[in-house]
Amino acid sequence: MVRDIAPLLNNKWSDPAVVVVDSNLNFAIPLLGGHHGANEIARKLSELGAVPVLTTATEVHGKPSVEGIADRLGCEIFNKASTVAVNCALLDQEVEVLEVKGPRIVVVDEDVSVLIRKRQESAWQESNTD
Repeated sequence: MVRDIAPLLNNKWSDPAVVVVDSNLNFAIPLLGGHHGANEIARKLSELGAVPVLTTATEVHGKPSVEGIADRLGCEIFNKASTVAVNCALLDQEVEVLEVKGPRIVVVDEDVSVLIRKRQESAWQESNTD
């Protein structure tokens, strides 16, 4: 599987979630995109009898991830490189999620993940029609 998909891969933010399942449906292993849907797919495959084999550190330790928090809040991660440091911090401590309403200017260190709320298409269209 790895050899088959390797030439198609670009980066963790745009690659699809990929889950490998053995031919006897014993195990469901997220190969790519664990925090981007593959872990959830593996969990759903457990309903068919497969054991989900989750290897992302936050999942293994039952902790939230930046990606999961962003998804639950309906947000996109603005500074994606920050997620490594913040996910590592989430393993050891509680990390506060702050909501800042604008207009504001926010200055952050590189180990702070910035989430931006996704616009709902209909709300955006309604506010931008003449």
